[in-house]
Amino acid sequence: MSLRSRVEALSAAGRDRYDEADRALFGEFRAALTRGDIRAAERRLDGAWCANAWVKQGILLGFRMGALVDMSPHPSFPFFDKDTYPVRPTTLQEGVRIVPGGSSIRDGAYVAPGVVCMPPMYVNVGAYVDAGTMIDSHALVGSCAQIGKRVHLSAAAQIGGVLEPVGALPVIIEDETLVGGGCGVYEGTIVRERAVLAPGTILTGSTPVYDLVRDQVYRRDGDRPLEIPAGAVVVPGARGAPGASAARWGISLYAPVIVKYRDEKTDAATLLEDYLR
Repeated sequence: MSLRSRVEALSAAGRDRYDEADRALFGEFRAALTRGDIRAAERRLDGAWCANAWVKQGILLGFRMGALVDMSPHPSFPFFDKDTYPVRPTTLQEGVRIVPGGSSIRDGAYVAPGVVCMPPMYVNVGAYVDAGTMIDSHALVGSCAQIGKRVHLSAAAQIGGVLEPVGALPVIIEDETLVGGGCGVYEGTIVRERAVLAPGTILTGSTPVYDLVRDQVYRRDGDRPLEIPAGAVVVPGARGAPGASAARWGISLYAPVIVKYRDEKTDAATLLEDYLR
């Protein structure tokens, strides 16, 4: 039987107790995640992204199966978690640059050669971080988030995790996207390649995004997630709140706004990223 078939069968069994064979199967599954052989979501040939529900089922299985244990490397650094999710074992040969200062990567996350990890940052289980990406200080890559090549997640950027429901698409950040400091991208939002999110931009499933260039409004529609077009430059904006009271008090609502699409000037402003890598 394939790894997928075995994981799906064990997940469906809904056991209260798991034996050594079950744990060995989960170990095989987690190792495949860590190598990047399997992913929580994948891009199809037509450019659409789809969630791999069985992979997310396997991740949830690990939480059900695990027991809370003490994995503290030192008394001054307490680490109590499920024994099925230790810290990811990373070697020099993998070519990942991890600057000292308190960063953590959970086992079951794929981190490609050339990734730079600035302290402190955190990568959760099921995440996929592709080659040449920089994860800056205080940045989070949530569970199952998919990060493309040569992305910069600036300081304090938050890429939300999506584990349940298992069919829900996680957050997707495609190649060569710049996510500015203090940005938050949540609830399965897709940010297409080479987009730029200015510092402080927040994107959620309920956030409409106003495109001043193309005269369009982008929002989540049923199962179709919010999607930021390729090359869009998104900045935090505001729009007037409805109602007489809002008008009287001058109340505005947060609204991310696309003010331009990436050009030579934008590329020159982000050229420093190549030197940092």
